[in-house]
Parts: sequence; structure tokens; C-alpha cells
Amino acid sequence: MQQSIIREITPLTTSDCFTLFSRVKSEFDFPMHYHEEIELNLILNAKGAKRVVGDNIEEIDDEELVLVGSNLPHVWQTHKCTSKEIKEVTIQFHKELFDDKFLKRNQLSFIRNMLEKSGKGILFSKQTTHQLSTRILRLDQKQGFDSVLELMSILHDLSLSRNMRTLSGTTFNNVELSYKSRRIGLVVDFMNQNFQKSISLSEVAKLANMTEPSFSRFFKTKTGISFIDSLLEIRLGNASRLLIDTTQSVSEVAYSCGFNNISNFNRIFRKKKGCTPKEFREHYNYGSRVFI
Repeated sequence: MQQSIIREITPLTTSDCFTLFSRVKSEFDFPMHYHEEIELNLILNAKGAKRVVGDNIEEIDDEELVLVGSNLPHVWQTHKCTSKEIKEVTIQFHKELFDDKFLKRNQLSFIRNMLEKSGKGILFSKQTTHQLSTRILRLDQKQGFDSVLELMSILHDLSLSRNMRTLSGTTFNNVELSYKSRRIGLVVDFMNQNFQKSISLSEVAKLANMTEPSFSRFFKTKTGISFIDSLLEIRLGNASRLLIDTTQSVSEVAYSCGFNNISNFNRIFRKKKGCTPKEFREHYNYGSRVFI
């Protein structure tokens, strides 16, 4: 039977700002899913469980705090977790909770950047999780406007926290990142449209009307990663999507995403994802159900 990622219809209504679920359980049993609402998940006492967010798969520690963006597939699976008292707090809020014009205000710049990154999923540091877990656990004790203010305060503190890490590849969920540089936007669009082909540094430098050394420094400064790593991320994101959505062989996926050597594809995939393409396909589909 073909596996499927289900679309969850959350209980959050248009009249609500957010909804919160707090529960203690012995296992994770909800299938791979996605929904329009943005979701903040606090997971405690679940060492050995497995988290899947987009094309990122990792075994987790005792506790973690993850922000999952709109329509990003995700699931937590029991995996190696033996705890019988897993604590889970899930907060779901509308992606329009913060109006676009409101988010453009200078004081909201950090929250705006965080919500943009949430399309890839964000894992917050252990220090941040420790600092905010008590407030998140007590959020259901607040009522009405006070609860909304507290949620906004928590999100603000999260947006200012250090060492947050994005999880999924940009292209896996068609995440649109805003680039303040027109040149960077032009180059990234070009890579997204031509990742199946060979793309050289000289080619994109010429597109940006810069020398190769200047472009390399400029790209790294503006995006935080090198041109080569950015191109690899685009190719791996598309490859991950094909491994899940199609029955193409690993070699077919590799060649259709710009890798001209299957051994090189397997090596890079394992280095970046922590598993082989075949293992990724098997792990991702594990526990999924078909909803018709």
C-alpha cells in the first residue's frame, strides 16, 4: 500500500488566536501530517524518540522545543524511547496571527525572521528550552487576553534566543525566503530553476555581475552559507521530496537532481542527512497511514 502524509484539520477556529494541548503519554502514535497552522511543540522525557520534520530525521534527547511552520510535514515517533511518561505540549496558532503590516514594524523584526525560518522547522537550544519550558507548561493556566499576551511574549523571547537551528531543506517544502539583495534573489531563483544541470561559480557570478571571489564572499555574507552548500541544499531538498513522493529508484532520483555520480550522491546524502537515501525513504514512511 502506498504511504501518505495526511492533512490534519486542527480544532483551531477562525475565532480563536491559538489552541493548546497538554498531555502525558507512553508513546507517539499520531501519523506523519501537516496543517496550515504554525505549531510550537515542547517534548519532555522522550529520550530516544525520533523526530521527522520535512526532510530532517533525528533521534532526540530528553527534551526539545521545535517550531513547525505552515504545511510542513512532521511527526514524532516512539522509536527507541522507553519512557512511559512522555510530556507533550502542543500550541497551534494561525499563520495570520501576526498581520503582515504589523510584522513589518521594526520591533517585530526578530519574530518576522523566526516565522519565515519556521517553514523549514526550528529546533531551539537546550538552554532556551530550559528557560521557557515552565512558562509554556503554565500557559494553559492563563485566560483570555492574558494568554494571548503570554504567547506573544514567549514567541518574542524565542525569536531573540541564540543557537536556534533550522531543520529541513529549503526546497523540500518550497519555502520562500526573503532576500534583501536583488542579486542573491536572482541567483537563488536561477539555481532553483536549473539545479538538474551543471551550475558553475563563474556562471552565477556573471549573472550577479561580479567577479568569482567577490561573489563568493557576497553570497556567504548575505545567506550564511557558501554558494556550493546552497546548491547542494537545493538539490538534496528536491531529491528528498522525490524519494518520498515517487517510486523512482535512488539512481533516478540522483540524476534527476543534478548528481552525475550515484556514489557521490549517496556519500553527500549520508553526510548531510545522517542516513542513506534508501534508509531515508524507509524511515520517512515508517508509521504513516493512508487517509482517503
